[in-house]
Amino acid sequence: MPRRLPSTPPNLPGFAFIRVLGSGGFADVFLYEQNMPRRLVAVKVLLAEYVNDDLRRMFQAEANLMAQLSSHPSILTVYQASVAADGRPYLVMEYCSATLGQRYRAVQLPIAEVLSVGVRIASAIETAHRQGVLHRDIKPSNILTTAYGHPVLSDFGIASTLGEAETTESVGLSIPWSAPEVLRDEVAGTVASEVWSLGATVYSLLAGRSPFEVPGGDNGSIALIGRIEKAKLQPTGRSDVPKSLEAVLARSMSKRPSDRQGSALEFIRDLQAVEEELGLPQTPIEVAMDDWALATAVDADELTRVGGSTGAAEGPARRRKRRAATRGAMSASVVDSRPRDPSDARRRTPPPTTRRLVWGVSVVAVVLVGLVAAGLVAVLRSSSGIPVVSDVRAAVDGSTVVFTWNDPGIADGDAYVVSVDGSPWPPQREPSLTVPAEAGDRVCVTVTVARDGKSGAPSAERCSDVDGVP
Repeated sequence: MPRRLPSTPPNLPGFAFIRVLGSGGFADVFLYEQNMPRRLVAVKVLLAEYVNDDLRRMFQAEANLMAQLSSHPSILTVYQASVAADGRPYLVMEYCSATLGQRYRAVQLPIAEVLSVGVRIASAIETAHRQGVLHRDIKPSNILTTAYGHPVLSDFGIASTLGEAETTESVGLSIPWSAPEVLRDEVAGTVASEVWSLGATVYSLLAGRSPFEVPGGDNGSIALIGRIEKAKLQPTGRSDVPKSLEAVLARSMSKRPSDRQGSALEFIRDLQAVEEELGLPQTPIEVAMDDWALATAVDADELTRVGGSTGAAEGPARRRKRRAATRGAMSASVVDSRPRDPSDARRRTPPPTTRRLVWGVSVVAVVLVGLVAAGLVAVLRSSSGIPVVSDVRAAVDGSTVVFTWNDPGIADGDAYVVSVDGSPWPPQREPSLTVPAEAGDRVCVTVTVARDGKSGAPSAERCSDVDGVP
């Protein structure tokens, strides 16, 4: 089917047309220069032949949705919406010069970049979900890149509210990134189907193709739908992608919605765990919180964060030393930063006996302040309310070591992150972990509870020696 020509750009007061940026099913996008303030903007204009009451309402809904959500750092900013003199509605949006859809097929994207993009876009989706909105068209070409290299999600054109999604007709679906239940018209969209699309998008950025696309094979709509509904997901084919990340993506694209991550936030946590495993800086979650929650989380976050800013070459032992040094420096700074009376220098020097007494009291005071500072750090580490696992047990079972612990009171959405010999495994909900082992191995684990992208204090390390394998 031949590609249609773009429509004529409308005459917009205060804007000068520059060139066509792209065309879609119901609208064209043009590059304009705004006169005041002077800047380049992207203008999305509805096609005249499709303008009717229903599409006008949909377009207005998109404008309202993006205006509500575009304060999010990873959602495209909308500046204004109006109707041109020829009757066509239009949106004036932030101009982004590139999309990931143009890059991921041409070059192999670094894993660190893909994980960061995944966390940021999933944060945008989680934010939309919390406002009752489904995007329903998550895919690489809808991820734009700002002039500063920041990914932003665009095109809420077929978005719907969570309540309406069960009855809204599917329109304009992007088959390669749509969940099987959506393709079967069982639902128009759900949180679970959005998780599928997030996983499919991250997979595409890694693999350079959509998840069920066969290079050189039949990738028509019917063939793709058949594979999405029935075929087993194949690995990305990249040797540098860890098995834990392959497992995260496979879970997100499970055929059964209930087997996927329960939310975009849970998907984020899984990606952050992979970042930690690879020694990458942890991409922060960009989900708005209530003011009181934000105030509580800001200071404690630096103490309880999983990833920090460690480099790939920094091993677990070195990270522990660095954290210990930081805690020591914090305690010292608490002691050394006590306010001083300017008149101290003018005071008479006390006699030797008094000096010894003052010295002894000072030593005790310094010790007490140090203990208080250490206690303060401990309080901050637990002030987030994240429960701590305290009873890890180990049992050798043939060629495996089974670690178990009691549920410390985790909430819905919490997860256990188990570090085995210093390397974190994918987050899980079950209070047990089975680790393969061989004769002579010594297997050590710590267990941490993760909540909203942060981790509580880890359990005491529990080790088990494997004397022999039957």
